[in-house]
Amino acid sequence: MDTEPRTSGGGRLFTAVAWTLVLLALWAWGVRLTGGTDDSGALAGGTRGQLSDGRLLPPPLVPLTGAAVPLAVEIASIGVSADVIPRGVESGGGVEPPPYEAADIAGWYEGGPSPGAAGAAVLVGHVDTETAPAVFYGLSAVSPGSEVAVVRSDGTTATFTVERVAVVEREEFDAETVYGAHDPRRAELRLITCGGTFDRERGTYSANVVVSAYLTGAGEAEDASGFRSV
Repeated sequence: MDTEPRTSGGGRLFTAVAWTLVLLALWAWGVRLTGGTDDSGALAGGTRGQLSDGRLLPPPLVPLTGAAVPLAVEIASIGVSADVIPRGVESGGGVEPPPYEAADIAGWYEGGPSPGAAGAAVLVGHVDTETAPAVFYGLSAVSPGSEVAVVRSDGTTATFTVERVAVVEREEFDAETVYGAHDPRRAELRLITCGGTFDRERGTYSANVVVSAYLTGAGEAEDASGFRSV
């Protein structure tokens, strides 16, 4: 992705139709099932994948409880450290992305699960603006096994391990596949931005980068003082 000037619609994440499907999928798949635990606090029988070298990914942690909202997201492997703001639904039926004036911020769909709760929570961010890279510019470079940390309003940090990274063409977008929980007993996270090629005539990208991760750790936030409250 280059950083040439964009048309006004260049950084939109999804069409209104796609976002409407997303809303339906989030409600259908945002279940609150916790399952059993083993002695370590991991989710007993929870699904886990393998890295390309054959190593198993960490076991999933039992979903967190309590009404906590995300304040910040950190992805050390690509240098992301950003505030998170709640987003609702636009008049046209789509989820509101963060404003272009604050393209260094990620948006959380507040109608779905909070990161760390059971189900699939969704964070979205622009890939670029008309003149510069935005918060999720490097998202396609994230690798399975990388960690994503989300600072929550209850003073905890939920740590997620990336299990897959996909580029989904708009014509192949299926809300249930993209947003449905891979294992509904787990706390999962989706990070989404634009991808593929930029269509200057339509002012949109041809695809979306979708990073899927799941909860593998939780602890007290070290210092959330530098982030804005919601």
